[in-house]
Amino acid sequence: MGDPSDSLVRRREIGFRELHPDPEQARSAALQLVGVPGVLEVQVVDPLLLRISYHVMQITLEQIEAALEEAGFHLDNRLLLRLKRALWYYTEEVERANRGCPRGATNCTQKIYIARYAQAAHGCRDPRPEHWREYR
Repeated sequence: MGDPSDSLVRRREIGFRELHPDPEQARSAALQLVGVPGVLEVQVVDPLLLRISYHVMQITLEQIEAALEEAGFHLDNRLLLRLKRALWYYTEEVERANRGCPRGATNCTQKIYIARYAQAAHGCRDPRPEHWREYR
């Protein structure tokens, strides 16, 4: 069997449009994505196609593509690709929400560990009820 965290790694392809001043958009985008937290691997397939793998609890495809568009890259927006993207965005957000990471939270894995630590039985807890803690 595979690693349980392997189910959280997504592998996608990002296509770019031809009409752009930079004919090697995939290579330029790959250089910008290397070192981004959550991005595990970036591979240039051809000048207009980028293959990327990332950890969905740290970064989503929607965040990656929004950052690329903000940086001036032109993504391929054919109808079929837009439909696929919408489905991927939705499934990734549902996956994150099911694992305790709400939309827009950037440090959700840290919050999950903090919540788990707060629920664990250990000696760092005040045994008094909540309403008694204010009285000294």
